[in-house]
Amino acid sequence: MTKKSNEMLWQIYCYLDIAFFYIKNKRNINSFMKAKHKAEKEKLKEDIQQEEVVQETILEEQETNSDDTDELTEDISADLQQKCEELNDKNLRLMAEFDNYRKRTLKEKADLIKHAGERIFVDMLPLVDDFERALQAMDSTDNADAVKEGVELIYKKFIGFLNANGVQVIPTENEVFDVDVHEAVTTFPAPSEEMKGKIIDCTSKGYTLHDKVIRFAKVVVGE
Repeated sequence: MTKKSNEMLWQIYCYLDIAFFYIKNKRNINSFMKAKHKAEKEKLKEDIQQEEVVQETILEEQETNSDDTDELTEDISADLQQKCEELNDKNLRLMAEFDNYRKRTLKEKADLIKHAGERIFVDMLPLVDDFERALQAMDSTDNADAVKEGVELIYKKFIGFLNANGVQVIPTENEVFDVDVHEAVTTFPAPSEEMKGKIIDCTSKGYTLHDKVIRFAKVVVGE
């Protein structure tokens, strides 16, 4: 027999041996396969149950989180509503306070304008008293010098009162004509060359109140 024939016989022998082993142990093999299939089936069933438990747990957590979120949203909404109401109330109070302040300021301003000259007139009353006493003295005395002296004292007192309240006389004597404070009523030939363009005479004194002209000085200008 050749080598190739021996190999074929050996293969046939192996196949027969396997066949005999399968036939002899068929029941055991079937039992093993069934047991294995059953175990795999139970394992799959167990895995499915575990997966279902996991899914149920996840759903419960999501529902719990959803409830917590809803409660948190409600709390935040209530807190924001309360803060809005507090801010609105505060805004209304501020508006009311500002309106009261505005009305009070307007009233104070109106009173200030209405009574602005009160202090000045109160300070002028003693001068009126002096004039009344001077008039009474004129009727009861023939001493013209005494009357004149009394009037001069009242005049100086009145000028002092004006100066104390910011009223000053605009200088005119030998001053260069200035259109900002002087008003030329006429011109006149200058008595000398150096008096040209200067004030020769003042027909009406001018006054300033805190450096603001309240009456221009009416003057005669040399030419």
